[in-house]
Amino acid sequence: MAKPQRGNRSESSKAPAAEPLRTIPGKAAAEASLAFDRLIHERLRLGILSALAVNESLSFNDLKKLLATTDGNLSVHARKLEEAEYIACTKSFEGRMPKTAYTITATGRRALERYLDHMEALIKATRER
Repeated sequence: MAKPQRGNRSESSKAPAAEPLRTIPGKAAAEASLAFDRLIHERLRLGILSALAVNESLSFNDLKKLLATTDGNLSVHARKLEEAEYIACTKSFEGRMPKTAYTITATGRRALERYLDHMEALIKATRER
């Protein structure tokens, strides 16, 4: 007796194709989709940039408390923003204790503004429907 082959499905047992995502019509949505920054869209990274946009500088511990996250989670997301040059990190010592402080860069501020413009355009286009 032949073994059934794994991984082969008959046409009738295949999962249905996923529905395409609905898009927002209009020029504003088309322009906004070109400017969409997935790096900022993640909740914690958006929180970091937003907090730094309204504060001159924040320490690692201040950001951790403000965003209610863990050391590891904050560290990973802050590093991604640093690599994109959206934020700058300064390490120093207060006495013998290390201190890490973050500031938003001009590039980061422009990226955040573009992201917010994009989201506002999507909201406006959705409400106009």
